[in-house]
Amino acid sequence: MTAAETHLVFDTEVDRVEEWRAEELERAGYPPRDAARLAARHDVDLHLAIDLISQGCPVPVAVEILL
Repeated sequence: MTAAETHLVFDTEVDRVEEWRAEELERAGYPPRDAARLAARHDVDLHLAIDLISQGCPVPVAVEILL
């Protein structure tokens, strides 16, 4: 089994959703580490997280609000 095939075996729908969420959060202005933490929490509303940043909320405050 190649490395690519191994990656595909473990690439679940949940993994893909979390990766997409993290990308959207990074695009909104969250640093990668915070984006990954928020993306993994399915109780965090993605639109709220993005809106907080777009309305000028500092990232540390937004993360504290969301978590």
